[in-house]
Amino acid sequence: MQEKEKTHQKTQAEWEAEMAVKVIDYIRSELYMKLRYMQVALSALVPKEASQIRAFATDGEFLYFPPEHLLSVFRTNPDFLIRAYLHTILHCIFSHLWIGGNRDRELWHTACDIAVEYTIDGLRIPGITRILNRNRRLLYEELSGKERRISAALIYRLLLLKEETERRTLAEEFFTDDHCFWPKERKENAGIWAEKPDAEKKWDKIARQTDLNRRRNGEEEKEGEELFAAQLRAEKSRRNYADFLRKFSVMHEEMHVDLEEFDLSYYSFGLRHYGNMPLIEPLESREAVKIREFVIAIDTSDSTGGELVAGFLKETAAILMQSDCFFLQSRIRILQCDNQIRSDVEIRSERELSAFLDHFTLSGGGGTDFRPVFSHIDKLIDEGALKHLSGLLYFTDGKGIYPKKKPSYRTAFLFLEDYEDEKVPSWAMRQRLFGEEERGRKHFEY
Repeated sequence: MQEKEKTHQKTQAEWEAEMAVKVIDYIRSELYMKLRYMQVALSALVPKEASQIRAFATDGEFLYFPPEHLLSVFRTNPDFLIRAYLHTILHCIFSHLWIGGNRDRELWHTACDIAVEYTIDGLRIPGITRILNRNRRLLYEELSGKERRISAALIYRLLLLKEETERRTLAEEFFTDDHCFWPKERKENAGIWAEKPDAEKKWDKIARQTDLNRRRNGEEEKEGEELFAAQLRAEKSRRNYADFLRKFSVMHEEMHVDLEEFDLSYYSFGLRHYGNMPLIEPLESREAVKIREFVIAIDTSDSTGGELVAGFLKETAAILMQSDCFFLQSRIRILQCDNQIRSDVEIRSERELSAFLDHFTLSGGGGTDFRPVFSHIDKLIDEGALKHLSGLLYFTDGKGIYPKKKPSYRTAFLFLEDYEDEKVPSWAMRQRLFGEEERGRKHFEY
């Protein structure tokens, strides 16, 4: 006689979890029909049960959801869940989870929620578009007067100027998902050369693919898509300034002793039995990715303020003075120039850099001509004064004469105000810097 196959009786919790995943699949399908170019992004998070929360949450890898609460909301307001899911996805596309830095965490979360909701409200997606209440309408009017590309960083700076009561009101108004699984800010001693988390790298690729898919459609942009594209460019371009300097690093071997790379017992045995003859020498070098030689050019024309220049130099110095940025034998040259070279100072140590910053004054004040700096650097290379140049950072307002010939080293023009993109040479990196006063310290991001 054949035994009857026993079937597992699902518990209420198991049934709710299974139904919740089906709801998430339904949400994805609904959004895909409305936003086909976001197909990859919409399916990038793996659903994972988390009963302790009361909203969607993510860490960039998983979509955490509370089954019972999700099913309850779905019965009464499925459109809210669709919008909430898109809200969480946009946080990942805009890299909000990883670019908060050392900002006030609570205020940064509010700024990110506002940036995402501002984008969704601008997309005007049928079915999930909401009527703007007074709080949203007034804030959006304030943002529209700033600039077209509204990023979380820009909103954060705006929130810093507001009273605490208004901040709390806005936090409650724009709260949609839980940020409890967002990675903590990177530790100070982790170094700027630390590898990006896998989730961040994954979403960098997804963001690029999403934008590419949107542009490949070949159709006229639907209402609001232009805003989404502007938001995407704004969020992806405003990275921590330290990450930008990573582009100028090079691989090189440096002297280094690593006590974990050899057996200390054999080393001590050799010293005991053979005098000053250890059996195994420790490794004395390693390959590292750092900066060897670097040139910073400061535009000292009338239109560039001394306070901004000093803030830029201090921010750059604070990053470069970290032990993981420079090789032991590295140099920075700081040039001041308007239409000619006014000053050329070589820095070989942290102490020299600190002393230079303590007594820094602007030299110059004429018109701007970028060409003398490039001629000066070429001369230093020919004379052998610069042998391993990692690159040139040119801090300027952008109003000057650019060289036509591409140099042999990486060059970036850093602008503190809007610039005419078509006038900047195609071979040059260009970034708009945004100064941000945070806890009494000038901070730059791009």
